[in-house]
Amino acid sequence: YLCKAASMALPDSGISGEEVIPFPEIIELNVGGQVYITRYSTLTSVPDSLLWEMFSQKSAKGLARDTKGRFFVDRDGFLFRYILDYMRDQQLVLPDHFPERGRLQREAEFFNLPELVKLLAPKISKQNSLGDEGCPSDPEDSSPGIDSARSLGSLGAAAAACASLVPGAMDGKRSGFITIGYRGSYTLGRDSHTDAKFRRVARIMVCGKTSLAKEVFGETLNESRDPDRPPERYTSRYYLKFTFLEQAFDKLADAGFHMVACNSTGTCAFAHEQTDDKIWTSYTEYVFYRE
Repeated sequence: YLCKAASMALPDSGISGEEVIPFPEIIELNVGGQVYITRYSTLTSVPDSLLWEMFSQKSAKGLARDTKGRFFVDRDGFLFRYILDYMRDQQLVLPDHFPERGRLQREAEFFNLPELVKLLAPKISKQNSLGDEGCPSDPEDSSPGIDSARSLGSLGAAAAACASLVPGAMDGKRSGFITIGYRGSYTLGRDSHTDAKFRRVARIMVCGKTSLAKEVFGETLNESRDPDRPPERYTSRYYLKFTFLEQAFDKLADAGFHMVACNSTGTCAFAHEQTDDKIWTSYTEYVFYRE
């Protein structure tokens, strides 16, 4: 009778005690609404981290889950991808010009990843130093030298890049882009062999830094629409007093610019309801760059 009573009590004691639920090899996580699937070994790869403490327990019973049974962590779901990447191989790889360094460092502190915090902290301090001691440039200035300076590993190289933006540092000529554009139209008849009737270019517009535009086009630059624009600001309010594209190209070539890109868009409409003549209207831009 005692043996029978003991055997009947065993299941009851198992239910009343802590139920052991082992972790599967593949684990699904819901982090702030973003779903991640990873290995158990990845989540426990960094000893003493928060995820290591969560998933190194003997049972998964005490961990929060969502309605679909996935383990739930109430943190930034977007930034967790970088936390998970770091836990895979203990290396930090971020996209260029990553804007969330401060928030990612906070996430690293929350998940108790001190080495990741160290990897993030020096880059933040370098950016702050570059921002405090960088070259005095216009906020709109996004010359290629600025982006390359931020990717260098030392402040000395960044300072050299900033120096290249100072007038006179590159044989008296600054690097930069100038874009010229024009609108054009032509009429095409029903017969494909009919010569198209082109209209001459009405106006050539100039977009770029004011100082570069004035250097290249000089007195041929019409400033009536934007006479007080500071030289280090960008503008798209200028146009040329002449209407010959070849003349604009010659001036840019003489100033050391090279064309690096061009694009054109066009629309079509019927010239008259009684005919099949079509009027094509286009807008074309040419982008020039000087190193």
